Amino acid sequence: MRVTMKVTMKSIILLILFVPGIVFANSEGVKKLKIKKLSNNVYQHISFKRVEPWGVVETSGLIVINGTEAHMIDTPWTTQATIELIEWIETKGLTIKSTVVTHFHEDSSNDLPLLNDLKIKTYATSLTNKLLKSNQKETSSDEISSNTFELIDGVVSVFYPGAGHTEDNIVVWLPKEKILFGGCFVKSLHAKHLGNTGDAVISEWSNSIQKVINRYPDIKLVVPGHGAVGDISLLIHTQKLALSAKASNK
Repeated sequence: MRVTMKVTMKSIILLILFVPGIVFANSEGVKKLKIKKLSNNVYQHISFKRVEPWGVVETSGLIVINGTEAHMIDTPWTTQATIELIEWIETKGLTIKSTVVTHFHEDSSNDLPLLNDLKIKTYATSLTNKLLKSNQKETSSDEISSNTFELIDGVVSVFYPGAGHTEDNIVVWLPKEKILFGGCFVKSLHAKHLGNTGDAVISEWSNSIQKVINRYPDIKLVVPGHGAVGDISLLIHTQKLALSAKASNK
């Protein structure tokens, strides 16, 4: 599998080099992929995309290392960044085994087609795949059909708390490090509002946040989809924003 992956990656990279408009035309002036170490076995990947009218926006995901295997939580926002991340994983002598996407928006699921082509297992919930399909997007190779799912026993757990940022958003819990990846379901402390609410279920968001707080009372780090890493205060902050938005909608 590893040999096949490298051959396929070379083909993709050559395609990008010879047809630069595929990626680089959309990446002009945009920062490159950033990788930050959160613990010995967990890294945050940060990618960037120009989104009008807000300009360059960053989005985060994780790489979780388990032995010689690496597991991706959310894909980077651009194919260029995903290729760079896969190369970084390989330079560390690791094999990428799986990817979990936390909701159907492209800042979480953009490179499912690439990862599927590379025969890397990709996971999304049944609801996420339904929403991807309805938006003419490629679905994951494997499907999560329950509200809880153990990707790796005792290492990576998935939980669906209910609707919020989107109907399908999930969180990913790393029990050894006590790190929660909240994705776009959780806002950073700098956020003054809920951001993109085009697909949000504001009436349920605060209740869904409370389910996460109740389920993981010993959280040490919370990683939002956009903005700085923090602690459980990010969940409390998001809940307040959601309650305020809910009251405004009445």
